[in-house]
Amino acid sequence: MHYFRTSLYQTELGPQAAYAFMIALPVIVVFFLAQRRFIQGIALTGLKG
Repeated sequence: MHYFRTSLYQTELGPQAAYAFMIALPVIVVFFLAQRRFIQGIALTGLKG
């Protein structure tokens, strides 16, 4: 995160947004691939929401 600073108290939002997207993308992909199992687990344990 230090590399995204341009000067005192200013940050580059473009690279920071790209970094956040690259971190979040695998989590989102895994969730959509395993979504059926997540829902089956919630239904099996009887969690209410």
